[in-house]
Amino acid sequence: MAYKDLHEFIALLEKRGHLKRIKTPVSSELEITEITDRVCKGPLDKNVALLFENVTGHGTPVLINSLGHPDRMAWALGVDNLDQLRDNLAKVIDPKLPQGFGPALSRGLEMLNALRSMGLKPSLVSRAPVQEVVYKADEVDLGCLPILKCWPNDGGKFITMTTIISRDPLTNIRNVGMYRLQVYDRRTLGMHWQIHKGGAEHTRVAQENGVEGIPVAVSLGGDPAVMWCGSAPLPPGIDEFLLAGWLRGKPVELVKCVSQPIEAPAHAEYVIEGYVDPAERRTEGPFGDHTGYYTPPDDYPVLHVTAITHRKNPIYPTTIVGIPPMEDYWMGKATERLFLPLMKLFLGEIVDVNMPAEGVFHNLIFVSIKKRFPGHARKVINGLWGLGLMMLTKCIVIFDEHVDVQNTQEAYFHMLNNVDWARDVVIQEGPTDALDHASYRFAFGGKIGLDATAKGPLEDYQRGWPELIRMDPAVKAKVDRLWGELGL
Repeated sequence: MAYKDLHEFIALLEKRGHLKRIKTPVSSELEITEITDRVCKGPLDKNVALLFENVTGHGTPVLINSLGHPDRMAWALGVDNLDQLRDNLAKVIDPKLPQGFGPALSRGLEMLNALRSMGLKPSLVSRAPVQEVVYKADEVDLGCLPILKCWPNDGGKFITMTTIISRDPLTNIRNVGMYRLQVYDRRTLGMHWQIHKGGAEHTRVAQENGVEGIPVAVSLGGDPAVMWCGSAPLPPGIDEFLLAGWLRGKPVELVKCVSQPIEAPAHAEYVIEGYVDPAERRTEGPFGDHTGYYTPPDDYPVLHVTAITHRKNPIYPTTIVGIPPMEDYWMGKATERLFLPLMKLFLGEIVDVNMPAEGVFHNLIFVSIKKRFPGHARKVINGLWGLGLMMLTKCIVIFDEHVDVQNTQEAYFHMLNNVDWARDVVIQEGPTDALDHASYRFAFGGKIGLDATAKGPLEDYQRGWPELIRMDPAVKAKVDRLWGELGL
């Protein structure tokens, strides 16, 4: 399903009882965060998107937590539940998964080429709702947007729910990412291009080749699939708007920016245009991050804003991050479900994966596998560490295929029962997330893999693995029939 714009998605949420309009005056400084945080951490049936219609000092409504529920996240990507994402992509891939890295890589590239050939390449339009109002040069003032200060010790106000578009200075290949932006003043922003991300690579290429300015467009709002796609960890050189087009079932419409040689989503609420000087850096942060801690200040590129365009009556979309669970957990869960078939292309023994909320994406992943030989769990652990941004995962736990890794209580039970901490642990050093404060060196530190599968003689386990306690199926069926009579 393709939504024309954010307003159409909001109408659907309201129709389905998933939107609450807040008319009480609230401040964009801390108060919206506190209200939203309570909703995110409350009961799931009370978790709704929030539309703040009376933000102190601003006439623009603020939308937050629009993707912060499994149903809303699924509807945003055109499905009824998140597992349909996995099933839909699996249909694009040959059901008989290839064996071996070479065939898997070849099949993966075929799949990505298929996305290109489905007529889902972004289309260019000459007129766009997002350019109904245009401010250039001295007219630009970021203070006109109801940008949040999220947490008390943040370095300032931050734009968070972004779709940031840039192009490789040499190949001109587009990258779409979701990066935070710190407001320095009315016309400059701190660009949080982390070391492992596509935008940072564009900066490196520009520096190495003497390119003075990198054109950038920051899109806020639009079809929620377009908003989400910048968070998807696609391989380098793959346009995220292709993925958004596949999810929508129709191409993403783009429009040429008014002050920079780059394109932006035509149906966004706002577009902030500007350029990054690859030689210029400035202190950005602190920022209350998805890790649950403040990310300390560091030097990052600066975005010089040359224009702001928006609809006549825009809505400002935003999000907050912090101690989980929050909205970003469900955005990450969509990524997990969608990319499971791709993980299986390279590691066909994988049954399921789960990134628990407490692991804040990069700290922990549970993986169930069809174990077939000694050391199989270690093969998967090392394979995952070599697979794209999975290299940043600090802890990988491997389970037998019967373990439901989506049930964290069940997973912890098997993990703590089945691991001999002297023999079933893989510890090594490697890349870590730039936000990982526990690593003694920046973006490089230790990681651990745990083999929580059943062991046998070929793995030097000579005692005989015990049988898991299970009730007789006939008794279970009889009690199921009796349950209504028991008054329990």
